[in-house]
Amino acid sequence: MTLNRRQFLGSGLPLLALNAAAAPPAATVEDRTIVLAGDGIPRTAADVLAHLQQLVERLPRPADAYLAGGAVTQLEARFSALLGKEDTVLLPTGTLANHIALRLLCGEERHALVQQESHLYRDESNSVTTLSGINLVPLAPGRAAPTLAELRAAIDRAELGPYPIRVGAIALESPVRRADGATLPQGLVDEIAALARARNIPLHLDGARLLLMHGQPGFDVQRYAAPFDTVYVSLYKYLGAPYGGVLSGTKAAMAKARALRHQFGGTLYRGWQAALPALDALDGFATRMAAVQAAGEQLLAGLARIDGIRVRRVEHGTNIAFLDVAPARAAGLAERLQAAGIRIRAPENGVVEISFNATLLRREVAAIVAAFG
Repeated sequence: MTLNRRQFLGSGLPLLALNAAAAPPAATVEDRTIVLAGDGIPRTAADVLAHLQQLVERLPRPADAYLAGGAVTQLEARFSALLGKEDTVLLPTGTLANHIALRLLCGEERHALVQQESHLYRDESNSVTTLSGINLVPLAPGRAAPTLAELRAAIDRAELGPYPIRVGAIALESPVRRADGATLPQGLVDEIAALARARNIPLHLDGARLLLMHGQPGFDVQRYAAPFDTVYVSLYKYLGAPYGGVLSGTKAAMAKARALRHQFGGTLYRGWQAALPALDALDGFATRMAAVQAAGEQLLAGLARIDGIRVRRVEHGTNIAFLDVAPARAAGLAERLQAAGIRIRAPENGVVEISFNATLLRREVAAIVAAFG
């Protein structure tokens, strides 16, 4: 299917191009460039448009109407199967996905426990409190995860006080971006789920970056998502979409989520521009991410053998690590690597944060290590 000018302007593709162009460092990235920053493959605006045209030609009738039908319905079904949930709803933003999840789970019990370093608490401008009157109680300051004892104490403070307050929900983010991509181990999730069930408290997973856990020992996405009543996953961080996320749960809950999406002004006229790239990226994603994780381990092991570089890993981490680089080696490092077709963030006070994504698979790891040396 080739788009004429009127179809192009009506499809939302100009917005897609602007969003793609605004995501550094995409402007001059070539096919063999290794970008050790970010979760996904950077694309130029032209690349995004060309890729979307290819996807349109492969899938007849991709268009939806107000987020129903076409590629949107296919994507929702795909995520329901992937996460082991009954139904899934496409939403324009992760902020709205998290908000709707807590509003559904809390109901009239407007008291929710969250991580202090979570996106919900730190990056959503009190939207849940302002718009739905839900009090967010932050736990585990400066850490990825609360302990079981912290959660139990927070529940008791609320529910066993002189004026008892029922905890309406517990929200957990994993991986936690503000904790450098650290995850909550499966064992801890299971312990928290057991406590929540015993206290009759529903659970929400902010799994914006959940699929980056593919390749970690023992990780199974359905197993990880199973204890949660609702699960949010981002579409644009590493699945190539220009915007959006999905929220999964029971059919009854997702029917209410669709109603709330409309009430909050989130029922877009078209969503296929986000659904098509995400559908395409999901094919083989688990295998690719496992390969990225393996290559990342090889890269870190190789860098650790270079004089003047010390590797610091993140406990229970995903795709982020840190390099302490000696001053003599740090001087001009980013420029030397760029000349070799490798992009990194510029060292700050001798520290380089690197992130692994699928660009790491474009060359042999040994060649990348050699460029650092």
